[in-house]
Amino acid sequence: MAGQIPRHFIDELLARTDIVELIDHRVPLKKAGKNYQACCPFHNEKSPSFTVSQDKQFYHCFGCGAHGNAISFLMAYEQLEFVEAIEDLARLHHLEVPREQGKGPQRPQAQADDYSQMQKAAALYQQALSNHETASAYLTNRGISAATAEKYGIGYAPESWDFLLKQLASTKSQRDQLFELKLINRNENGREYDFFRDRLMFPIRDKRGRVIGFGGRVLGDGTPKYLNSPETRLFHKGRELYGLYEARQNDERLNRVLIVEGYMDVVGLADKGISFAVACLGTATTPDHMQTLFRLTSTVTCCYDGDRAGRDAAWRALQSALPHLKDGVELNFVFLPEGEDPDSLVKQEGKAAFLQRLDQAQSLGIYLFDHLVKELDVSTDAGKSALWAKANELIKQIPSEFYRDALYEKLQALVGKNVKTAARPVAKTAVAAAATPAPKITPMRRAIALLIQHPVLAQVMPVAPELAQANLPGIQLLLALQQKLLQQPKATTAQLLEHWRDTAEYNILVKLTLWDHQVAEEQLTQEFLDTFRSIEDQYLAQRLEELQRKDTLEQLSQAEKQEFVLLLKAFKSK
Repeated sequence: MAGQIPRHFIDELLARTDIVELIDHRVPLKKAGKNYQACCPFHNEKSPSFTVSQDKQFYHCFGCGAHGNAISFLMAYEQLEFVEAIEDLARLHHLEVPREQGKGPQRPQAQADDYSQMQKAAALYQQALSNHETASAYLTNRGISAATAEKYGIGYAPESWDFLLKQLASTKSQRDQLFELKLINRNENGREYDFFRDRLMFPIRDKRGRVIGFGGRVLGDGTPKYLNSPETRLFHKGRELYGLYEARQNDERLNRVLIVEGYMDVVGLADKGISFAVACLGTATTPDHMQTLFRLTSTVTCCYDGDRAGRDAAWRALQSALPHLKDGVELNFVFLPEGEDPDSLVKQEGKAAFLQRLDQAQSLGIYLFDHLVKELDVSTDAGKSALWAKANELIKQIPSEFYRDALYEKLQALVGKNVKTAARPVAKTAVAAAATPAPKITPMRRAIALLIQHPVLAQVMPVAPELAQANLPGIQLLLALQQKLLQQPKATTAQLLEHWRDTAEYNILVKLTLWDHQVAEEQLTQEFLDTFRSIEDQYLAQRLEELQRKDTLEQLSQAEKQEFVLLLKAFKSK
């Protein structure tokens, strides 16, 4: 961040952004007094403890402790890096992100160039598709319309060994970049050649629509059938989902998401009007995938082939989902007839019939116990004991008390005894788990808390530069806050906190922002001034003691004698 995006631009973004509007677009909020509330999007809870302050432009969950400003929320909710969150906010306000020139690391610019190269590659593949009859005919024969192919950016990698090399790499540094992005390969002799050749190309986009990798499908009988981009600095297959960006273009708040196994399944379903399907990228469904999906939708349906491989994939998906099953979300499963996949089935039976299959999906509980019971003989005590042990290990991972109770009831019915009390884990409440000790409120911390929560108080705060010499913990922070607010009188709490992000003082500032000072609004100014005067008194007492020590050891100067007399009179008059 430092030396890259100007601080004044970050302040401007926060000034333009209404955090209530930003969060409400993703997590519906309800007015509660001066603030807004919702059930926290970052942990499981039944009653709302997630609070958003429009005055402070700050959010805080009293359950799990999540907190921050608009930038922090985007980073946590959308799983973005700091710079990505800034760029998203800038786009929201139709602003270009400026960059400072300096000698510091230029990683954000280098990454922007990476994305540019990936986009250029995608455009070249798309252009090649339009000029290749066999590849175009393949899509036509699979029932994929030109509009769907364009929406998903489908292209073709020619059979040539140097299709991309010739057009994207005229220098050694560009060839190195393409190699690092896995668009080209190098053999043992140092020969360079295109990574993808003679394949139908599916661009993989991140949450912001940037191309980060590719999936390539052979047109004939070659192997492997699918070839995916290896891991790079842009592409991490365990975090990304093919088709998620396109699904969110249709509806930012997805009602449901369908997990399928392949690129063609996603594209084929979209062509028939089912545009909420996503696919994993050559890997099993991961906990990161599930966490992402449950933040974006309330219903996730896993749709797999009915064979052993499909059921194994479904089981891995269930295991990945359990730690993220919060109240209000639903996970279910659909298994297709043998020999069918979503793409072939939707073409065969149509959209309405396919959607009906989804509506009749197996619930989490039915699938979980069906899977476990098939492996055990629950007519015996040994089988029941094994079922209890295996089921309990899975159920206790679920944060939702509702889901846990429902599954324990099913387990009780299967084993014929009350397992609920014995099996149920002793759950720590979210509040207990996230409890943060309240800061000890000294006069200094009270002054800082009042000032950061109510920046307008800087206008009545006396300017006392001599306090910089005081041996008082926190005085430098208090004076720095005052200086910042004198330079930027309209700064909000959110902007002040952003200024101290990544500093040692940030955590204490957050705690003081959250501290309930219980001072009535009409009494804030007097309370702050009284607190500030008590800090001045501490400094003056220190100064008087210092002069007394000096007077004992050596001669005071004339100015120091006058100061000493004035301080004595001042303290005697109190």
